[in-house]
Amino acid sequence: MYAVFEDGSRQYRVSEGDVVRVDFRDVDEGERIEFPRVLLYSAKDDLKIGQPLVAGARVLGEVVAHPTVKSYIQKFRRRKTYRRFRGHRQPYTEVQVRSILLAGQEPPAPTKPAAEKPAETKTEAQ
Repeated sequence: MYAVFEDGSRQYRVSEGDVVRVDFRDVDEGERIEFPRVLLYSAKDDLKIGQPLVAGARVLGEVVAHPTVKSYIQKFRRRKTYRRFRGHRQPYTEVQVRSILLAGQEPPAPTKPAAEKPAETKTEAQ
């Protein structure tokens, strides 16, 4: 099963469990994020193509990290004493796709880690 969704001016092809890097969003790590602009949905023999969107379909994900990529721009003219060096850091948001839902489907309940049991204290009998 996979879907193609649109975010900003880019399109992404994702399956459940994929990690995709989208433009930066000011969302804390671990929070859920939703992409409602689904252009195509495919599961085995079921193919839905939106015109322009698949009605009611959405992609749910969880924010994993906020990586950045630094680019360097260098200009140089030999024998002219001309050198320019600039850098730019582009922030992104990494999202792990949790589920791809059609109209009327509900997302699965988020799984919380099991609470740790308190350590048992042993009393020494003397």
